[in-house]
Amino acid sequence: MTLHIGDIAPDFEAETTEGRIRFHDWIGDSWAVMFSHPKDFTPICTTELGYMARIKPDFDSRNVKIIGLSVDPLDKHAAWSADIEETQGYAPNYPMIADVDFNVSQLYGMLGADVSGDPADRTAADNQTVRNVFVIGPDKKVKLILVYPMTTGRNFDEVLRVIDSLQLTAKHKVSTPVNWQPGEDVVIAGSVSDDQAREIWPDGWESPKPYIRIVQQPS
Repeated sequence: MTLHIGDIAPDFEAETTEGRIRFHDWIGDSWAVMFSHPKDFTPICTTELGYMARIKPDFDSRNVKIIGLSVDPLDKHAAWSADIEETQGYAPNYPMIADVDFNVSQLYGMLGADVSGDPADRTAADNQTVRNVFVIGPDKKVKLILVYPMTTGRNFDEVLRVIDSLQLTAKHKVSTPVNWQPGEDVVIAGSVSDDQAREIWPDGWESPKPYIRIVQQPS
């Protein structure tokens, strides 16, 4: 299965470190970030899980729930959590899915449909495509898909920046330009005609070219 931005995120039931969940019910009216890991006790993922635990309040303040996934059973997740706290200073404070039947990895296109068997028989290299970040909105639609290689740690500050953009542009008829940070100027969305824009921005906008209409970020 290949997922695209705008698709409904596949629903599923799974065991997690915080009990069994049904994914769409767990999201509820919130936003969600699901980030996946090819194997427990992998070094780069260890740093990522600890960092996400440290900045979880930043996601909470944006009404965003965090959930991790690894293709290993719950008992290994518990032991890994202790290692993460010891080495990174923070233990995961969000649920971790135990995707031992590869169901979620396959639903989200991270592993092929032909993958089966005991996850203990697979290495991190076998599961290296399970290094994704999915941002899902309250409407249960996929808003962002990032895929990282095994050798590169993920930038979760960038994920927060994208969420700020997604939440802003979901409420207002604007888009955010390159390297945008909250509070900086934005661009009127291309779907808005000049006549419509004049009703929303009666004071006008800066326009170095007719197709670039710059305004202050709406509050």
